[in-house]
Amino acid sequence: MTGQRRLAAILVADVVGYSKLIGSDEAGTLEQLQMLRTEIIEPQLAKHAGRLFKSVGDGFLVEFASAVQAVSCASAIQEANALGRLPLRIGIHVGDVVVQDDDLMGDGVNVAARIEGVAEPGGIALSRQVHDQVRDKLDLGFIDKGDITLKNIARPVQVFVVGSAATPPTHAALPLPDRPSIAVLPFQNISGDPEQEYFADGMVEDIITALSRTKALFVIARNSSFSYKGKSPDIRQVGRELGVRYVLEGSVRKAGNRVRITGQLVEAASGRHLWADRFEGNLEDIFALQDQITSRVIGGIAPSLHTAEIERVSRKIGDLQAYDCYLRCLAATYRFSPEANEEALAYGRQAVLLDDEFSLAYMAIGYALLQRWSFRWSIDQAAERHEVEEAIRRALDLDRQNAQILALCGQVMIVILGRIEEGAGLLDEAVTLDPNSAAAWRFHANAQIARNAPEKALDDLERVLRLSPLDPGKWYTLTLKARAFNLCGRYEDARSSAAEALSNRPNFPHALIEHIAANVLVGRLDAARESMAAFRKIQPEERVSKYRPFGLPGSGVAKYQEALRLAGLPE
Repeated sequence: MTGQRRLAAILVADVVGYSKLIGSDEAGTLEQLQMLRTEIIEPQLAKHAGRLFKSVGDGFLVEFASAVQAVSCASAIQEANALGRLPLRIGIHVGDVVVQDDDLMGDGVNVAARIEGVAEPGGIALSRQVHDQVRDKLDLGFIDKGDITLKNIARPVQVFVVGSAATPPTHAALPLPDRPSIAVLPFQNISGDPEQEYFADGMVEDIITALSRTKALFVIARNSSFSYKGKSPDIRQVGRELGVRYVLEGSVRKAGNRVRITGQLVEAASGRHLWADRFEGNLEDIFALQDQITSRVIGGIAPSLHTAEIERVSRKIGDLQAYDCYLRCLAATYRFSPEANEEALAYGRQAVLLDDEFSLAYMAIGYALLQRWSFRWSIDQAAERHEVEEAIRRALDLDRQNAQILALCGQVMIVILGRIEEGAGLLDEAVTLDPNSAAAWRFHANAQIARNAPEKALDDLERVLRLSPLDPGKWYTLTLKARAFNLCGRYEDARSSAAEALSNRPNFPHALIEHIAANVLVGRLDAARESMAAFRKIQPEERVSKYRPFGLPGSGVAKYQEALRLAGLPE
C-alpha cells in the first residue's frame, strides 16, 4: 500500500514540559513516560481500535478509522492521566494521509500536529472536520476557539477544544502591552545542592533588573515571576497569566567547583524557541560569574526579541498603529538598499504623525537617516541633516533615560552632525545607563575612534562581541575593529576584520575602505586594487581629495587618503 492515500482520523499527543522534566530528573521522567505508555495509552488504543504508527520521544501519533473513536480515546486517556506527573496535550484532525509502509504522512498528520500545540495541558483540541463528526455523538462540551493560523499550514484552521477535558484551572488571559513583554521565570536548581538556590535566584533578579533598564521592554516584576518557583508551568499558560509575549527560563547545575547555567527564550503563544545558550565557570568568584552570565543573557536575547517583534508585525495586516509603523521602519532598514531605506523613512514619519510623543519613532527616523549617510545613499544632505537633528532633539526631549535613544543620538551627532564631543558624551551616558547594551557599546567604540583612542575602541568592541556574538549588526562591529586596528598599526588584523565584515555586508563602503587601506599598508597592492574596483562600483563619484571618513581623527585622514591614492582612486 506504499504511496496510496486514504482518509483517517489522526491523534497527536505529547508531554507538556518534557525537556524541563528530563533536565531535572532524567531517569524518573523516562520511567514515568514508559508507565504512561504501557498503563494508559496502549490499553486505551486497544480499546478504541487505534494504531500507533509513530512514537518520537515524548510524542505519540495514532491512526483511527473514525473521528468518534479518536475523540473517545483521547478523552479516556486524559481522564486516566488526570493526576499523572506527565500531563499530555492532544490534537485530532480528519484528513487525507499518504501511506509509507507502516508510517503515515501528509496534510492530515501535519494539521493534527499543529492543532496539538493549541491544546491546554491535559486538554484536547480538534479541527472543525472532527468537531462536525462528533458533536452530536459525544457529550463532551466543545468550545469554539475560532480560526487559528498554524505554522506551515496554508490556511487558518477552525479549532475547537473539549470543554470537559481534565484541564487545570487557568486565570483569565491578561491583555498584551503595546511593546515587547517578557517574564523571567526562576531558574531551576538541578545540581542537588540547595546552597545553589541563592545563586540561581540572585542571577534571575539581576537579569530582571538589567532588562528593566531597557525602556522598550515591558518586564514582569520579580514577585510575579517568582510565583512560579518550584513549579513546571506550561509556557503558554505563563504567557496568558502574566500577559507577556516572551518567557525566559533556565537551570543551574553545580558539579565540583564548576557551575553550568542554561537559558532559553520562548515565544509564549506558540512555544517556539527563539534563543538558547549555555554558560560555565568556576565558583571561586561566583558573583563575577553571575555578572558575566547576566550580561551575556541580556546581550543574547535582545537581538532575538527584536527580530521576533519585527517578524510578528510583518505578518500583521489592516490598520497600523504607531508602534507597528516603528517596527516596520526598522524591518525596512534591515534590508539594506536605497529603496528599502526610503520605505523605512516613510514608516518612521507615519509613526510620528500617529503619535507625536513616541520617542522610539523619532529614534527610528534618526537610524534610517544614519543608514543613508553610512551607505552614502544621501539625496539632499542639507535637508537630511536638518531632519535628523530635529528627530534626535525630539527623541531626547521625550526620553533622556533610554540608553537605546542616547546611543543612536550620540552616533548621529558624530557621523552626520560632526559634533564629536557632544555625541561622545551621550554615548558615555548610554553605556552607564545600560552596561549590557551591545548597540550602545558599538557606537561608543566609534566615539573612542573619533576621540583618537583606538585601543580603547578595541576594548569596547570585544565587549560587544561578548555581549552579542550572534548580533545581526556584527558586520559594523567588525568594520570598526578594522578601523581601530588600522589606526593602531595592526594591519594584518585590520585585513582579517574587514574581510569578515565584507563577507556579511559586501556593499558597505566603509568596510571596503578599511580593507583597501589595510592591504595597501601591508604591501598587498593587488588585493587593495581589487577591493577598490568593488568600491568604485558602488561609489563612482568618490575622489581622494574629497574623502573625509566620518568619525576619523584628523591624524588618520592623510594615511587613508594616501592608501586610497595608491590603490587607484582618482585624485
